[in-house]
Amino acid sequence: MDSTDGVVNLIHLADRPGTSGHSVSVRILGRYQPGILTGHDFLDCDIVIKAESVSGNFSVTLLPEDLEDWEDALATLESGRFAMWLTSGRTPSMKFKPDESGGLWVSVHDGPSSGVTITVPLFVPSPKWVAEQRDLLAQAREAYPREVVETSPGAYEWRRARNV
Repeated sequence: MDSTDGVVNLIHLADRPGTSGHSVSVRILGRYQPGILTGHDFLDCDIVIKAESVSGNFSVTLLPEDLEDWEDALATLESGRFAMWLTSGRTPSMKFKPDESGGLWVSVHDGPSSGVTITVPLFVPSPKWVAEQRDLLAQAREAYPREVVETSPGAYEWRRARNV
């Protein structure tokens, strides 16, 4: 699993070794409200951007639906098309634009808070980068399985017995 100190990467995109050293990651720090039924499956995350002259760190809480939306965005990116993720307006949004040279432009726009947008070009190291991101998504889902089910509108219960 791609983790350091209990942090799990949901997304990790970085330049090939020997290039600019830019990277963009979405790191899962843990559950938003562990053990509390209505907040247990939400994930506290950081979007981390590193480049030569700028770095950014944006806090975000992901819902289970956001992981499904990321899976859909990966399908779009796999076909070589532009994709957006986290477009609800409640969190920073992300845009992914492949270019003709095999690179990828990634933008993070923090509309809900600071209004800042950071865009970095990446020289992705492998033509299999989308498959690598799918592997990270699978690892994140394994580390943080969905444990709460909505049985009817506004009614929730644990999917399985828990020791909280």
